[in-house]
Amino acid sequence: MLNHLLAFLSDGLLAFSWWQILLATLVSTHITIVSVTVYLHRCQAHRALDLHPLASHMFRFWLWMTTGIVTGKWAAVHRKHHARCETQEDPHSPQVKGIWRVLLGGAELYRTEARNEETLRRFGHGTPVDWMERNVYEKYPDLGISLLMVIDVALFGVVGVSVWAIQMMWIPFWAGGVVNGLGHFWGYRNFGPQDASTNVMPIGILIGGEELHNNHHAYATSAKLSNKWYEIDIGWMYICVLSALGLATVRKVAPRPRLLKGKVVLDDETLQAVLRNRCEVMASYARTAERAYRQELLRLKHISRSERALLMCSVKRWFRDGQAGQGGARQPVSTPLCDSDAKLLVFVELREDLAAIWERSNRSREELLGQLEDWCRRAEQSRIDALREFSLRLRHYG
Repeated sequence: MLNHLLAFLSDGLLAFSWWQILLATLVSTHITIVSVTVYLHRCQAHRALDLHPLASHMFRFWLWMTTGIVTGKWAAVHRKHHARCETQEDPHSPQVKGIWRVLLGGAELYRTEARNEETLRRFGHGTPVDWMERNVYEKYPDLGISLLMVIDVALFGVVGVSVWAIQMMWIPFWAGGVVNGLGHFWGYRNFGPQDASTNVMPIGILIGGEELHNNHHAYATSAKLSNKWYEIDIGWMYICVLSALGLATVRKVAPRPRLLKGKVVLDDETLQAVLRNRCEVMASYARTAERAYRQELLRLKHISRSERALLMCSVKRWFRDGQAGQGGARQPVSTPLCDSDAKLLVFVELREDLAAIWERSNRSREELLGQLEDWCRRAEQSRIDALREFSLRLRHYG
Protein backbone atom coordinates (compact mmCIF):
# COMPACT_ATOMS: atom_id res chain seq x y z
CA MET A 1 0.00 0.00 0.00
CA LEU A 2 2.80 2.38 0.97
CA ASN A 3 4.71 1.52 -2.20
CA HIS A 4 1.66 2.31 -4.33
CA LEU A 5 1.25 5.65 -2.57
CA LEU A 6 4.92 6.55 -3.07
CA ALA A 7 4.73 5.52 -6.72
CA PHE A 8 1.63 7.69 -7.17
CA LEU A 9 3.31 10.70 -5.54
CA SER A 10 6.39 10.15 -7.67
CA ASP A 11 4.86 9.45 -11.08
CA GLY A 12 1.21 10.45 -10.86
CA LEU A 13 -1.59 8.74 -12.76
CA LEU A 14 0.08 9.13 -16.15
CA ALA A 15 3.61 8.08 -15.20
CA PHE A 16 5.00 10.33 -17.95
CA SER A 17 8.69 10.62 -18.74
CA TRP A 18 10.34 14.05 -18.39
CA TRP A 19 9.93 14.95 -22.05
CA GLN A 20 6.26 13.94 -22.02
CA ILE A 21 5.70 16.17 -18.98
CA LEU A 22 7.52 19.02 -20.74
CA LEU A 23 5.39 18.55 -23.86
CA ALA A 24 2.18 18.47 -21.81
CA THR A 25 3.23 21.67 -20.05
CA LEU A 26 3.95 23.46 -23.32
CA VAL A 27 0.62 22.32 -24.80
CA SER A 28 -1.32 23.51 -21.75
CA THR A 29 0.41 26.90 -21.68
CA HIS A 30 -0.15 27.31 -25.42
CA ILE A 31 -3.87 26.68 -24.93
CA THR A 32 -3.81 29.40 -22.28
CA ILE A 33 -2.11 31.81 -24.68
CA VAL A 34 -4.72 31.04 -27.35
CA SER A 35 -7.50 31.59 -24.82
CA VAL A 36 -6.11 35.00 -23.91
CA THR A 37 -5.53 36.25 -27.45
CA VAL A 38 -8.67 34.83 -29.08
CA TYR A 39 -11.22 35.08 -26.26
CA LEU A 40 -10.06 37.80 -23.87
CA HIS A 41 -8.28 40.11 -26.29
CA ARG A 42 -9.83 39.92 -29.72
CA CYS A 43 -13.33 38.77 -28.77
CA GLN A 44 -14.10 40.40 -25.42
CA ALA A 45 -11.88 43.49 -25.26
CA HIS A 46 -12.17 44.59 -28.91
CA ARG A 47 -15.23 42.75 -30.29
CA ALA A 48 -13.29 41.80 -33.41
CA LEU A 49 -15.10 38.44 -33.52
CA ASP A 50 -18.03 36.63 -31.96
CA LEU A 51 -17.61 33.20 -30.42
CA HIS A 52 -20.19 30.44 -30.14
CA PRO A 53 -21.37 30.12 -26.49
CA LEU A 54 -19.78 26.66 -26.30
CA ALA A 55 -16.34 27.93 -27.40
CA SER A 56 -16.68 31.05 -25.28
CA HIS A 57 -17.43 29.08 -22.13
CA MET A 58 -14.64 26.60 -22.78
CA PHE A 59 -12.18 29.51 -22.96
CA ARG A 60 -13.63 31.07 -19.80
CA PHE A 61 -13.37 27.82 -17.86
CA TRP A 62 -9.80 27.18 -19.00
CA LEU A 63 -8.70 30.71 -18.08
CA TRP A 64 -10.41 30.40 -14.67
CA MET A 65 -8.29 27.32 -13.95
CA THR A 66 -5.00 28.44 -15.47
CA THR A 67 -4.93 32.18 -14.64
CA GLY A 68 -7.81 33.15 -12.34
CA ILE A 69 -8.49 36.06 -14.72
CA VAL A 70 -11.96 37.61 -14.59
CA THR A 71 -13.11 38.53 -18.11
CA GLY A 72 -14.64 41.89 -17.26
CA LYS A 73 -11.62 43.10 -15.30
CA TRP A 74 -9.12 42.06 -17.96
CA ALA A 75 -11.12 43.69 -20.75
CA ALA A 76 -11.54 46.90 -18.73
CA VAL A 77 -7.82 47.22 -17.98
CA HIS A 78 -6.88 46.55 -21.59
CA ARG A 79 -9.42 49.00 -23.00
CA LYS A 80 -8.09 51.68 -20.66
CA HIS A 81 -4.59 50.94 -21.94
CA HIS A 82 -5.75 51.78 -25.48
CA ALA A 83 -7.74 54.83 -24.40
CA ARG A 84 -4.91 56.30 -22.27
CA CYS A 85 -1.90 54.84 -24.06
CA GLU A 86 1.53 56.25 -23.06
CA THR A 87 0.03 58.66 -20.49
CA GLN A 88 0.14 58.67 -16.71
CA GLU A 89 -3.25 56.92 -16.74
CA ASP A 90 -1.99 54.02 -18.88
CA PRO A 91 -2.00 50.97 -16.56
CA HIS A 92 1.25 49.56 -17.93
CA SER A 93 3.20 51.87 -20.24
CA PRO A 94 6.98 51.30 -20.18
CA GLN A 95 7.35 54.81 -21.63
CA VAL A 96 5.89 56.16 -18.37
CA LYS A 97 6.60 53.51 -15.74
CA GLY A 98 9.90 52.19 -17.09
CA ILE A 99 10.66 49.06 -19.07
CA TRP A 100 11.90 46.92 -16.17
CA ARG A 101 8.92 47.69 -13.98
CA VAL A 102 6.52 46.58 -16.71
CA LEU A 103 8.62 43.67 -17.95
CA LEU A 104 9.10 42.15 -14.50
CA GLY A 105 6.06 43.48 -12.68
CA GLY A 106 3.39 43.61 -15.35
CA ALA A 107 1.12 41.22 -13.46
CA GLU A 108 1.18 43.39 -10.34
CA LEU A 109 0.40 46.50 -12.42
CA TYR A 110 -2.60 44.63 -13.84
CA ARG A 111 -3.85 43.58 -10.40
CA THR A 112 -3.55 47.14 -9.13
CA GLU A 113 -5.59 48.54 -12.00
CA ALA A 114 -8.12 45.68 -11.78
CA ARG A 115 -9.00 46.94 -8.29
CA ASN A 116 -9.82 50.41 -9.66
CA GLU A 117 -13.63 50.57 -9.55
CA GLU A 118 -13.71 53.59 -11.89
CA THR A 119 -11.79 51.63 -14.53
CA LEU A 120 -14.15 48.67 -14.24
CA ARG A 121 -17.23 50.87 -14.39
CA ARG A 122 -16.08 52.90 -17.38
CA PHE A 123 -14.35 50.26 -19.51
CA GLY A 124 -15.80 46.90 -18.42
CA HIS A 125 -19.10 47.06 -20.30
CA GLY A 126 -20.36 44.26 -22.55
CA THR A 127 -18.51 41.41 -20.85
CA PRO A 128 -20.21 38.27 -19.43
CA VAL A 129 -22.43 38.80 -16.37
CA ASP A 130 -24.23 35.44 -16.35
CA TRP A 131 -24.71 33.17 -13.32
CA MET A 132 -21.41 31.32 -13.77
CA GLU A 133 -19.47 34.58 -14.06
CA ARG A 134 -21.09 36.12 -10.95
CA ASN A 135 -21.19 33.07 -8.70
CA VAL A 136 -18.16 31.04 -9.75
CA TYR A 137 -15.53 32.72 -11.91
CA GLU A 138 -15.64 36.19 -10.35
CA LYS A 139 -16.56 35.08 -6.84
CA TYR A 140 -13.93 32.33 -6.53
CA PRO A 141 -11.01 33.20 -8.86
CA ASP A 142 -8.51 31.31 -6.68
CA LEU A 143 -10.56 28.13 -6.66
CA GLY A 144 -9.78 27.41 -10.30
CA ILE A 145 -6.00 27.71 -9.97
CA SER A 146 -6.13 25.61 -6.79
CA LEU A 147 -8.06 22.95 -8.67
CA LEU A 148 -5.42 23.04 -11.42
CA MET A 149 -2.66 22.33 -8.89
CA VAL A 150 -4.56 19.30 -7.59
CA ILE A 151 -5.00 18.04 -11.16
CA ASP A 152 -1.32 18.59 -12.01
CA VAL A 153 -0.15 16.67 -8.93
CA ALA A 154 -2.64 13.88 -9.63
CA LEU A 155 -1.48 13.54 -13.24
CA PHE A 156 2.27 14.08 -12.90
CA GLY A 157 3.10 13.40 -9.26
CA VAL A 158 5.25 15.74 -7.18
CA VAL A 159 6.72 17.33 -10.31
CA GLY A 160 3.18 18.53 -11.02
CA VAL A 161 3.84 21.36 -8.55
CA SER A 162 6.56 22.63 -10.90
CA VAL A 163 4.21 22.23 -13.87
CA TRP A 164 1.61 24.29 -12.01
CA ALA A 165 4.17 26.98 -11.17
CA ILE A 166 5.11 27.34 -14.84
CA GLN A 167 1.44 27.58 -15.80
CA MET A 168 0.94 30.30 -13.20
CA MET A 169 3.91 32.35 -14.45
CA TRP A 170 3.22 31.94 -18.17
CA ILE A 171 0.63 34.68 -18.73
CA PRO A 172 2.04 37.18 -16.17
CA PHE A 173 5.43 37.00 -17.89
CA TRP A 174 4.52 36.74 -21.58
CA ALA A 175 1.34 38.82 -21.66
CA GLY A 176 1.79 41.09 -18.65
CA GLY A 177 5.53 41.60 -19.14
CA VAL A 178 6.71 40.92 -22.69
CA VAL A 179 3.70 42.16 -24.69
CA ASN A 180 2.96 45.17 -22.49
CA GLY A 181 6.65 45.91 -21.93
CA LEU A 182 8.68 45.06 -25.03
CA GLY A 183 5.59 45.69 -27.16
CA HIS A 184 5.93 49.40 -26.33
CA PHE A 185 9.69 49.61 -26.11
CA TRP A 186 11.60 47.50 -28.64
CA GLY A 187 10.91 46.13 -32.12
CA TYR A 188 9.86 47.36 -35.54
CA ARG A 189 6.87 49.42 -36.63
CA ASN A 190 4.72 49.04 -39.73
CA PHE A 191 2.48 51.95 -38.74
CA GLY A 192 2.79 55.17 -36.77
CA PRO A 193 -0.13 55.43 -34.31
CA GLN A 194 0.22 58.06 -31.59
CA ASP A 195 1.89 55.65 -29.17
CA ALA A 196 5.14 53.72 -28.91
CA SER A 197 3.75 50.29 -29.85
CA THR A 198 6.08 47.93 -31.71
CA ASN A 199 5.99 44.53 -33.36
CA VAL A 200 8.34 42.50 -31.18
CA MET A 201 8.91 40.01 -34.00
CA PRO A 202 7.14 39.01 -37.25
CA ILE A 203 6.68 35.36 -36.19
CA GLY A 204 3.70 35.43 -33.86
CA ILE A 205 3.61 31.88 -32.50
CA LEU A 206 4.97 31.90 -28.96
CA ILE A 207 2.49 34.54 -27.72
CA GLY A 208 -0.31 33.64 -30.12
CA GLY A 209 0.26 36.54 -32.52
CA GLU A 210 0.42 39.19 -29.80
CA GLU A 211 4.02 39.74 -30.90
CA LEU A 212 2.51 41.92 -33.67
CA HIS A 213 1.58 44.64 -31.21
CA ASN A 214 2.11 47.67 -33.46
CA ASN A 215 -0.23 46.20 -36.05
CA HIS A 216 -2.81 45.73 -33.31
CA HIS A 217 -2.59 49.33 -32.10
CA ALA A 218 -2.96 50.58 -35.66
CA TYR A 219 -6.09 48.44 -36.21
CA ALA A 220 -7.32 47.65 -32.71
CA THR A 221 -10.62 46.09 -33.80
CA SER A 222 -9.09 43.73 -36.36
CA ALA A 223 -9.34 40.01 -35.61
CA LYS A 224 -6.17 39.45 -37.65
CA LEU A 225 -2.94 40.90 -36.27
CA SER A 226 -0.58 40.11 -39.16
CA ASN A 227 -0.35 42.71 -41.93
CA LYS A 228 2.71 42.01 -44.09
CA TRP A 229 3.23 38.85 -46.13
CA TYR A 230 6.12 37.73 -43.92
CA GLU A 231 4.20 38.08 -40.64
CA ILE A 232 2.60 35.05 -38.99
CA ASP A 233 -0.33 35.34 -36.60
CA ILE A 234 -1.09 31.89 -35.21
CA GLY A 235 -4.05 33.30 -33.29
CA TRP A 236 -5.66 34.12 -36.64
CA MET A 237 -5.10 30.52 -37.73
CA TYR A 238 -7.08 29.29 -34.71
CA ILE A 239 -9.82 31.82 -35.44
CA CYS A 240 -10.06 30.49 -39.01
CA VAL A 241 -10.35 26.93 -37.67
CA LEU A 242 -13.08 27.95 -35.21
CA SER A 243 -14.85 29.83 -37.98
CA ALA A 244 -14.75 26.77 -40.26
CA LEU A 245 -16.30 24.73 -37.44
CA GLY A 246 -19.06 27.28 -36.97
CA LEU A 247 -17.72 28.31 -33.55
CA ALA A 248 -16.57 31.84 -34.48
CA THR A 249 -17.71 34.72 -36.66
CA VAL A 250 -15.19 37.36 -37.68
CA ARG A 251 -16.62 40.86 -37.42
CA LYS A 252 -13.74 42.95 -38.69
CA VAL A 253 -10.20 42.76 -40.09
CA ALA A 254 -7.80 45.53 -41.07
CA PRO A 255 -8.84 47.12 -44.39
CA ARG A 256 -6.79 46.72 -47.55
CA PRO A 257 -6.44 49.67 -49.94
CA ARG A 258 -8.40 49.28 -53.17
CA LEU A 259 -6.85 51.28 -56.00
CA LEU A 260 -8.90 52.13 -59.09
CA LYS A 261 -6.65 52.70 -62.08
CA GLY A 262 -7.42 55.81 -64.07
CA LYS A 263 -9.35 57.47 -61.25
CA VAL A 264 -8.17 61.06 -60.73
CA VAL A 265 -11.21 62.83 -59.28
CA LEU A 266 -11.48 62.96 -55.50
CA ASP A 267 -15.00 62.04 -54.45
CA ASP A 268 -16.80 60.76 -51.36
CA GLU A 269 -15.67 57.18 -52.02
CA THR A 270 -12.05 58.34 -52.17
CA LEU A 271 -12.43 60.21 -48.88
CA GLN A 272 -13.98 57.23 -47.09
CA ALA A 273 -11.32 54.87 -48.47
CA VAL A 274 -8.52 57.20 -47.35
CA LEU A 275 -10.05 57.55 -43.88
CA ARG A 276 -10.48 53.78 -43.54
CA ASN A 277 -6.90 53.17 -44.61
CA ARG A 278 -5.31 56.16 -42.86
CA CYS A 279 -2.69 54.03 -41.08
CA GLU A 280 -1.62 52.49 -44.39
CA VAL A 281 -1.72 55.92 -46.07
CA MET A 282 0.61 57.41 -43.46
CA ALA A 283 2.94 54.39 -43.64
CA SER A 284 3.08 54.74 -47.42
CA TYR A 285 3.79 58.46 -47.09
CA ALA A 286 6.60 57.69 -44.65
CA ARG A 287 8.20 55.25 -47.11
CA THR A 288 7.92 57.86 -49.86
CA ALA A 289 9.58 60.52 -47.71
CA GLU A 290 12.29 58.13 -46.62
CA ARG A 291 13.21 57.19 -50.19
CA ALA A 292 13.29 60.83 -51.28
CA TYR A 293 15.43 61.84 -48.31
CA ARG A 294 17.86 58.97 -48.92
CA GLN A 295 18.32 60.19 -52.50
CA GLU A 296 19.01 63.71 -51.22
CA LEU A 297 21.65 62.39 -48.82
CA LEU A 298 23.36 60.42 -51.57
CA ARG A 299 23.51 63.61 -53.64
CA LEU A 300 25.37 65.47 -50.87
CA LYS A 301 28.96 64.28 -51.29
CA HIS A 302 30.36 66.23 -48.30
CA ILE A 303 28.43 64.07 -45.81
CA SER A 304 30.27 61.01 -44.56
CA ARG A 305 28.73 57.54 -44.54
CA SER A 306 28.35 57.53 -40.74
CA GLU A 307 26.68 60.97 -40.75
CA ARG A 308 24.40 59.83 -43.53
CA ALA A 309 23.38 56.76 -41.50
CA LEU A 310 22.62 58.85 -38.41
CA LEU A 311 20.57 61.35 -40.38
CA MET A 312 18.68 58.57 -42.12
CA CYS A 313 17.94 56.89 -38.80
CA SER A 314 16.61 60.13 -37.31
CA VAL A 315 14.33 60.89 -40.23
CA LYS A 316 13.17 57.29 -40.49
CA ARG A 317 12.20 57.29 -36.82
CA TRP A 318 10.16 60.46 -37.27
CA PHE A 319 8.49 59.67 -40.59
CA ARG A 320 8.03 55.90 -40.65
CA ASP A 321 8.08 54.96 -37.01
CA GLY A 322 6.02 57.97 -35.99
CA GLN A 323 7.64 57.72 -32.56
CA ALA A 324 5.49 59.36 -29.93
CA GLY A 325 6.53 60.59 -26.55
CA GLN A 326 4.51 60.62 -23.34
CA GLY A 327 0.96 61.66 -23.95
CA GLY A 328 1.24 60.83 -27.62
CA ALA A 329 3.11 64.02 -28.52
CA ARG A 330 5.33 63.57 -31.55
CA GLN A 331 8.94 64.59 -31.19
CA PRO A 332 10.16 67.18 -33.76
CA VAL A 333 12.52 66.34 -36.57
CA SER A 334 16.06 67.29 -35.61
CA THR A 335 18.64 67.08 -38.38
CA PRO A 336 21.23 69.54 -39.72
CA LEU A 337 19.44 69.47 -43.07
CA CYS A 338 16.03 70.35 -41.69
CA ASP A 339 16.70 74.08 -41.76
CA SER A 340 18.37 74.13 -45.17
CA ASP A 341 16.76 71.39 -47.20
CA ALA A 342 13.56 72.84 -48.60
CA LYS A 343 12.35 69.44 -49.83
CA LEU A 344 12.56 67.89 -46.41
CA LEU A 345 10.68 70.83 -44.92
CA VAL A 346 7.92 70.34 -47.49
CA PHE A 347 7.68 66.65 -46.59
CA VAL A 348 7.48 67.53 -42.90
CA GLU A 349 4.81 70.19 -43.43
CA LEU A 350 2.64 68.03 -45.67
CA ARG A 351 3.01 65.06 -43.33
CA GLU A 352 1.57 67.11 -40.46
CA ASP A 353 -1.21 68.51 -42.61
CA LEU A 354 -2.19 65.06 -43.83
CA ALA A 355 -2.23 63.71 -40.28
CA ALA A 356 -4.39 66.66 -39.20
CA ILE A 357 -7.17 65.50 -41.53
CA TRP A 358 -7.74 62.42 -39.34
CA GLU A 359 -7.98 64.64 -36.27
CA ARG A 360 -10.77 66.59 -37.96
CA SER A 361 -12.76 63.51 -38.92
CA ASN A 362 -15.77 64.84 -36.95
CA ARG A 363 -16.24 67.58 -39.55
CA SER A 364 -18.61 67.29 -42.49
CA ARG A 365 -17.66 65.21 -45.50
CA GLU A 366 -17.64 68.31 -47.66
CA GLU A 367 -15.07 69.99 -45.42
CA LEU A 368 -12.87 66.90 -45.22
CA LEU A 369 -13.07 66.35 -48.96
CA GLY A 370 -12.07 69.97 -49.53
CA GLN A 371 -9.09 69.59 -47.19
CA LEU A 372 -7.97 66.41 -48.94
CA GLU A 373 -8.33 68.08 -52.35
CA ASP A 374 -6.29 71.04 -51.13
CA TRP A 375 -3.61 68.70 -49.76
CA CYS A 376 -3.34 66.83 -53.07
CA ARG A 377 -3.16 70.11 -55.00
CA ARG A 378 -0.31 71.35 -52.80
CA ALA A 379 1.55 68.04 -53.11
CA GLU A 380 1.23 68.04 -56.89
CA GLN A 381 2.37 71.68 -57.12
CA SER A 382 5.36 71.13 -54.82
CA ARG A 383 7.65 70.31 -57.79
CA ILE A 384 8.73 67.19 -55.92
CA ASP A 385 8.21 64.10 -58.07
CA ALA A 386 7.80 61.74 -55.09
CA LEU A 387 5.03 63.88 -53.60
CA ARG A 388 3.28 64.24 -56.93
CA GLU A 389 3.31 60.47 -57.47
CA PHE A 390 2.02 59.88 -53.95
CA SER A 391 -0.83 62.34 -54.46
CA LEU A 392 -1.84 60.73 -57.76
CA ARG A 393 -1.86 57.32 -56.08
CA LEU A 394 -4.04 58.74 -53.30
CA ARG A 395 -6.58 59.81 -55.93
CA HIS A 396 -6.89 56.16 -57.01
CA TYR A 397 -8.35 55.11 -53.64
CA GLY A 398 -11.91 53.97 -53.91
